[in-house]
Amino acid sequence: MKRREKSSRVTIIISLLFLLFLIWILLQFLAPIALPYQSVSELDGTTIFIDNQEKINNMTTPWGSIYGCGDRLCHQKADRSFFINGNEMPFCTRCTAIWLGLAIGLGFMTFYKINLDEKFIILIFIGLFPIGIDGFGQLFGLWESNNIIRVITGVLTGFICGLAIGIIIDEVSDIFISRKKNY
Repeated sequence: MKRREKSSRVTIIISLLFLLFLIWILLQFLAPIALPYQSVSELDGTTIFIDNQEKINNMTTPWGSIYGCGDRLCHQKADRSFFINGNEMPFCTRCTAIWLGLAIGLGFMTFYKINLDEKFIILIFIGLFPIGIDGFGQLFGLWESNNIIRVITGVLTGFICGLAIGIIIDEVSDIFISRKKNY
């Protein structure tokens, strides 16, 4: 790991991605605050399907769009979600934590460059192991996780994925730079 050059194109790209994820996570926290007190609840559904279109249509812009993304990408179970201003958040606790971890990981990568090597591959497995164990344990009815564990495993997973996105951008950039030098 080494300090990243502040003025490189890769740093700018990773910084922009970090800002996009930071804005996205902030909007997720602002959405339940911006909507009327106790106006959003019982969003339980399934991923990929639109389960709450009627509720989302009654929300103002941009909050309806944010809740619409949550409706498509998350189960939104109330018992696995945080509530702010009496409103259920657009994503469950674990998904919210993953988005937050992605922003933190990309924020870290704006300042540091990590080499893709065996150590990082091991770090990926170590970082993803807790969410896998917790998810499979819940799936097979061995235990019911709580929101604290969901936050910890979600942030850790998101952080590792944010680092991986930064590394992928670095690797792709290095490939293009080496090709330019060969021509």
